[in-house]
Amino acid sequence: MKWTLGVAVGALAWSLTTWAQADNSTEQLAVEPIKLPTFIDIAHRGASGYLPEHSQAATVMAYALGADYIEQDIQLSRDGKAVVLHDVQLDAISNVKEVFPERHRPDGSYYVVDFTLNHLKQLKLTSRKESDGQPRYPERFQNDQVEFKIQTLAESLNLIQELNRVRGEDTGVYIEVKAARWYRDQDYDPLAVVMNVLNKNGYSDKQQATPIYLQSFDPETLRRVKREFHCDFPLVQLIADNSWAETPVDYDALRTYAGMESLTSYADHVGLWLGHVLKGVKDGQPEWTDVLDNAKKVGLKVHVYTLRADQLPEGVESLKQLRGWLKEAGVEGVFSDFPDQK
Repeated sequence: MKWTLGVAVGALAWSLTTWAQADNSTEQLAVEPIKLPTFIDIAHRGASGYLPEHSQAATVMAYALGADYIEQDIQLSRDGKAVVLHDVQLDAISNVKEVFPERHRPDGSYYVVDFTLNHLKQLKLTSRKESDGQPRYPERFQNDQVEFKIQTLAESLNLIQELNRVRGEDTGVYIEVKAARWYRDQDYDPLAVVMNVLNKNGYSDKQQATPIYLQSFDPETLRRVKREFHCDFPLVQLIADNSWAETPVDYDALRTYAGMESLTSYADHVGLWLGHVLKGVKDGQPEWTDVLDNAKKVGLKVHVYTLRADQLPEGVESLKQLRGWLKEAGVEGVFSDFPDQK
């Protein structure tokens, strides 16, 4: 159960009333302290281990499974709408080749930004596929006869807020501004679009409709949140592997002590790839790299991505075991495709 203000006030009122109605005994009833979460579980693209990633169904399932936060990766449509998708291209997660076979670029790929929101809404989300059409995770949801649609950021926010209202919960959102530099080359500003949507849906420097994190692989995107938009949201600097070519940033350098220290001028947290955190397992125990100590020394809280029950590191017996090890190592939270496996 997640504590909300209403629950906390109710608990306090019950304790005080019980004490007042007690007999003349000098023993007073102790009021139990409120226990805030010490470790957070972030549903990676929703409950993506069970349903197509970033679909509305995956959002609802992640909520029902008790995720503390639900992630929204943001891409932009041709008409500048923020949509919840991980990839710049549509190829691996939709039936775009069937619906709009001629709408690809010279490289053969179908880019989200080349389609209006109306066109995107005509597509069907699918479980992630490889370039040859085979499923990346064969044991996951594969029935393409069931229709899942692309959702906008506003739709996702409204859905989570309404679920919070009817259930008396406080599940948060965890938004990533994707490919900011690439979009700027296409004459779009994804951060400005995201901040506008947030402002219209109850998020500003003075209020947050739900708990919120903003994350990006691009340091300049995060700096702009405070510098240009004057918002004090918790900011998470994501650290990639240099081979992914997310940005021109040297992420190897950022994982050093000096690199971590440089992040503290604008970020509150750092998002680390599991492959950069877990060195291996020896004699049944985890061995960690130096990056966790580096983050701890400079005061950055760590969120680790991505835990997958169907893609466990060598020597790890279960997702529950891996999550427990990370928690013991001082990590504050984890991204998981399976938010129920705790």
